[in-house]
Amino acid sequence: MTEAAIRRTPGTPCWVSLMVHGLAATEEFYGALFGWEFQPGPQQLGPYVRGLLDGKAIAGIGQLPPDRQLPISWMTYLATDDADLTAETIRSCGGTVGVGPLDAAEAGRMAIAADPSGAVFGIWQAAAHIGTAVAGAHGTPVWNELITRETSAVGKFYEALFSYDVETVVSADVDFMTLRLEDRPVASLHGVGRSLNDLGSHWMTYFEVDDTDAAAGLVTELGGHVITPPRDGEYGRLATVADPEGAVFTIVRSATH
Repeated sequence: MTEAAIRRTPGTPCWVSLMVHGLAATEEFYGALFGWEFQPGPQQLGPYVRGLLDGKAIAGIGQLPPDRQLPISWMTYLATDDADLTAETIRSCGGTVGVGPLDAAEAGRMAIAADPSGAVFGIWQAAAHIGTAVAGAHGTPVWNELITRETSAVGKFYEALFSYDVETVVSADVDFMTLRLEDRPVASLHGVGRSLNDLGSHWMTYFEVDDTDAAAGLVTELGGHVITPPRDGEYGRLATVADPEGAVFTIVRSATH
């Protein structure tokens, strides 16, 4: 387990959050799966808690108003030094800003946006809350990937937004971009063509686990379900799963774990 750096380079994924209908039941699920404990966070958008490991913030979970029937999905936040300026850039590059920018108490300033492909993401200007404070342990975010139809157009959007260095792999079988900042990979874009499911373009959160097979089994025991069974990949053993409300995420035991 390592503590994250205090300041993230703009464009670095720095936080993930989830909006659900049943906050207490969702806390039970992720508490049992990842070992998170919970404490209240900023309430600007309604009831909200932060999941913690050893007292360090890992992720956020909020409760939707009863009349809001939005897709239940994990959302990636990208760091920024100026949420208002980044929001304007999002609009000028063909994206939309649906919420904010607004202050989240003393924690920081945030906005929720969508890229031109429709994938929703957040931006976070840190103040008291820097974002995910721990890396490398069971239950911590380890990677963020945009699943989309094709990467070329939306890749230009993100490149314009945060000046990523982009590594592209495009062939008859692969459409993949790695986004790099300061010579290190921070996120990826994966074009899946007609295989794009009903979720449409979306950001996928990968969570580190100690044992992928055991964690996938626990997901089912806790009322979720396994979408893609555990399998060995280039970077470790991974499985794609969904929680009881349908939020999809990937669990992975990294090869470096």
